[in-house]
Amino acid sequence: MMKLSLGPILWFWSKQSVFDFYAKAAEWPVDTVYLGEVVCSRRRELKPDDWIDLARDLKACGKEVVLSTLTLIESEADLRRLRRFCEQGEFMVEANDQSALQVAVRNRIPFVTGPSMNIYNTATLKILVNQGLQGWNLPVELGRDTLNSLIRELEQEGLDLPAEVFSWGFLPLAWSSRCFTARHYNLPKDNCEFRCLEHPDGMELRSRESQELFRLNGISTLSGSRYDLMRELPEMERMGVSTVRLSPEYQGMEDVVKRFDQVRRGEMPDTDPLQLVEAPPCDGYWYGRPGMDQVRR
Repeated sequence: MMKLSLGPILWFWSKQSVFDFYAKAAEWPVDTVYLGEVVCSRRRELKPDDWIDLARDLKACGKEVVLSTLTLIESEADLRRLRRFCEQGEFMVEANDQSALQVAVRNRIPFVTGPSMNIYNTATLKILVNQGLQGWNLPVELGRDTLNSLIRELEQEGLDLPAEVFSWGFLPLAWSSRCFTARHYNLPKDNCEFRCLEHPDGMELRSRESQELFRLNGISTLSGSRYDLMRELPEMERMGVSTVRLSPEYQGMEDVVKRFDQVRRGEMPDTDPLQLVEAPPCDGYWYGRPGMDQVRR
């Protein structure tokens, strides 16, 4: 049976909100939990040691824990936080940036790659396996045909490398050195007043026709629609996908996890999780279409 994972929190929540969320998640039917700040280095509600202590608590509850690194490394302070994760020796690390990849390899620790890493072929995967790669995430813009080809090619090479697929949530599409939230409030990035705290699921960005195009989240831009591959789980299992990733949201996450768990067990979910949320669904990338499309209804 495929595993369920909780990806790292992409949004900026208060320290207590993060602790409360994971206290509940410890009781949910998820197998793997990714912990760490992956978006903005100014989000310091939790220090590296706080994340590691939280990882120990979740491990004691029977969860596999992976420490996730920043997606955009910009300073020596960012590198110090990265090294703290890569030198702790207790937990696997998710590399979301080439800098994290190099530090993990240098410290000879097992690592996985996140969906922000540009992995498009088996040649790249083979190189990374030789450097300690234990699993990989399909980049969010790739679909089932590419994934199936990569899995089959790895099998032909005799490599059993677990594949994970981002399957629920707002898709992280791009990162910038500029902070879009600060700019919205006419604030400089270095004095942003941490306005992201006021938007626990990001800021909606709509077109002139009122179509929800994107979610702004500090330096990160995400899809305006929620990616939902719940109905694709049986196909993923047949393809050999190891894990499906659910991206945390501020509310309603327990119900989302419950329904994905029901589907992976071959049961019919009580309700569709998209009935619980306002943002429109999308699944275009999975079918090789524009990401905002909804192909399967």
